Amino acid sequence: MEGGHASGFNRRAAGTLGRHLALRLVQIGVRDVFSVPGDFNLTLLDHLIAEPELNLVGCCNELNAGYAADGYARARGVGACAVTFTVGGLSVINAIAGSYSENLPIICIVGGPNSNDYGTNRILHHTIGLPDFSQELRCFQTVTCFQAVVNNLDDAHELIDTAISTALKESKPVYISISCNLPGIPHPTFASEPVPFFLAPKVSNQMGLEAAVEATAEFLNKAVKPVLVAGPKLRVAKAQQAFVELANACGYPIAIMPSSKGLVPEHHPHFIGTYWGAVSTNFCGEIVESADAYVFAGPIFNDYSSVGYSLLIKKEKAVIVQLNRVTVGNGPSFGWVFMADFLTALARKLRKNTTALENYRRIFVPPSVPLKRENNEPLRVNILFKHIQNMLSGDTAIIAETGDSWFNCQKLRLPENCGYEFQMQYGSIGWSVGATLGYAQAAKDKRVIACIGDGSFQVTAQDISTMIHCGQRSIVFLINNGGYTIEVEIHDGPYNVIKNWNYTGFVDAIDNGQGGCWTSKVRTEEELVDAISKATGEQKDSLCFIEVIAHKDDTSKELLEWGSRVAAANSRHPNPQ
Repeated sequence: MEGGHASGFNRRAAGTLGRHLALRLVQIGVRDVFSVPGDFNLTLLDHLIAEPELNLVGCCNELNAGYAADGYARARGVGACAVTFTVGGLSVINAIAGSYSENLPIICIVGGPNSNDYGTNRILHHTIGLPDFSQELRCFQTVTCFQAVVNNLDDAHELIDTAISTALKESKPVYISISCNLPGIPHPTFASEPVPFFLAPKVSNQMGLEAAVEATAEFLNKAVKPVLVAGPKLRVAKAQQAFVELANACGYPIAIMPSSKGLVPEHHPHFIGTYWGAVSTNFCGEIVESADAYVFAGPIFNDYSSVGYSLLIKKEKAVIVQLNRVTVGNGPSFGWVFMADFLTALARKLRKNTTALENYRRIFVPPSVPLKRENNEPLRVNILFKHIQNMLSGDTAIIAETGDSWFNCQKLRLPENCGYEFQMQYGSIGWSVGATLGYAQAAKDKRVIACIGDGSFQVTAQDISTMIHCGQRSIVFLINNGGYTIEVEIHDGPYNVIKNWNYTGFVDAIDNGQGGCWTSKVRTEEELVDAISKATGEQKDSLCFIEVIAHKDDTSKELLEWGSRVAAANSRHPNPQ
């Protein structure tokens, strides 16, 4: 790599900390680093720019840089962001917490104070005015799996490599703080190009694996109508293929938990929809809850995925497969048994049983089509999503913002290879703007379709600017219904009504005549059809921003049901002391 460098800067950079970090990022698959410059990270950013295979993407704020790294990691397997000390670090930390909750390896790099200032009694800018530089580090300890404070060249190589390899092994974010005076100084440990990491594969305890498979096979082979349910931890377990192989072998119907949408092929002949308790896909919830045995692979049962703790699932009927543990019914439980190993081995031991699938096909009635209305009727959200469904292909990806888009997008049937991402565990509104930026930057072969509510958009809107600057061609559907609709359905109040913006005017102002962006405001189905036709036709190489005007009470029926149950869970009275 070094041979291609022409400038004197790059020759001098050989054997430096900055170059080592840049090469490591390239080695693990990072090609774009989302950054906000600040005086403590400027020299480090010079070294990232000097690496020909790295592209620095400047974001409008650190929160969006973190969300972009999150979206990027969903498409590429790893992401990176670079910010400045404390003011940048504490701004990006909300996004890093979200990535932690979703098991995404993010390399969060922070430019730190000059190494000479550590251990002194000096007060630095960008701190809260105390001669203690550890505030940022302490904040990151709970949302990263490893923290490296690099303020000495002698152990810099070890700290950087340990941090990055730990992120990949644990599939969680890490924090690397690098003193601002160190990136350009050569050191013998950086003299040669870094040897690529060897991450030893995690191998199951063979006796435990065999015992878990035997106990599970006996349990399931006795069942009359068992089902398979995919959970969100299939991704971090790298068990998606093993899950499909198990489904092919056993003939059970496949359901997904809402947060695992996109991880299992929906064109699979055994696919029956989303299991989400009372707001499940029609006929899917009934088949799952009436089964006499179910395998949950990588589930997360939280208050949102359980619809306010209202799932009709019985532990004694369930096989729960976690990342490295299998529990059959109320017991036995087997540790150090990895999900992919287990599912692959189980596929060879299960008898084919299509009873539940046949029951599903017997009772299934195709979903209804939204009613056709007279011309120029105000556009309804269910009509919007009927048309979004028709846009989907293997060359598209859906990003669903926190809010009613969760429920509307959950009902979309994904074609083969169509991407799908949302942030259900952390549920941070505004996540999708940065995530769309990052995902589109990583998956240039796909056209990203983002569905964003107006309330969420107002939180992070400015990084539409970065999408235009990067020449992205995503399609953003901004659903303007006058407020935080998901919160209205949980608990209403005047705080859920927001100031209306001229959203297309706002985006046009950001584009500022550059011409990389096309906007449209639609109020009827006719206008929507025309806008989609332009976005997928003559404007196919532009960022397309379509503002959809919807009635404030136009929500999915699932949100109405889910909202009332979550509200009931939130408002439970304190237990008597």
